[in-house]
Amino acid sequence: MPPRAKITKEMIVDAAFEVARESGAEHINARTISQKLGCSTQPVMWHFKTIAEIKKAVYGKADGFHTQYLLRIHSHNPMKDIGLNYIRFAAEEPQLFRFLFQSNFFTGKTLLELIDSEELTPVLLAMQGTVGGSMEQVKEIFLTVFLFAHGYASIIANNSLVYDEELIRVHIERAYTGAVLAAQEKTK
Repeated sequence: MPPRAKITKEMIVDAAFEVARESGAEHINARTISQKLGCSTQPVMWHFKTIAEIKKAVYGKADGFHTQYLLRIHSHNPMKDIGLNYIRFAAEEPQLFRFLFQSNFFTGKTLLELIDSEELTPVLLAMQGTVGGSMEQVKEIFLTVFLFAHGYASIIANNSLVYDEELIRVHIERAYTGAVLAAQEKTK
């Protein structure tokens, strides 16, 4: 008889991530994960005591995936690219977007706590290279562009608006330009 395949914690998180990506985090359970892995539910529940623990690990993986997606910079202006990437992510990965930003896993943080979080530091540093100025100015600009992009992305992720990249690009440009002007005015 061939030896049994060893199911690792990482394999479980990867399988649960795929479940969340394909059909939503609400479908993460021992049965759907074990089906993805081709095993019984026993290894899943041996590594994790609760489904909530699995979802927390998947949320961390999804957050890292999202950050890497945001940092795909293609122009001389990372801030606009990041805003557009944020909205594009909602269009291409609506299940993950809803899990990351419209679930109970995202609660408990204020907008100011989000801006000061360690996870956002790489994004803010990329933006600061283009904008110049202080980190406080970058945070002000980020906040304006984020709120604009989040509104657009939420509507798209919930199938209430068709993704039109050119139109969105124009709107992001306007939001960004307005935010930069407002930040410059504030420092005068």
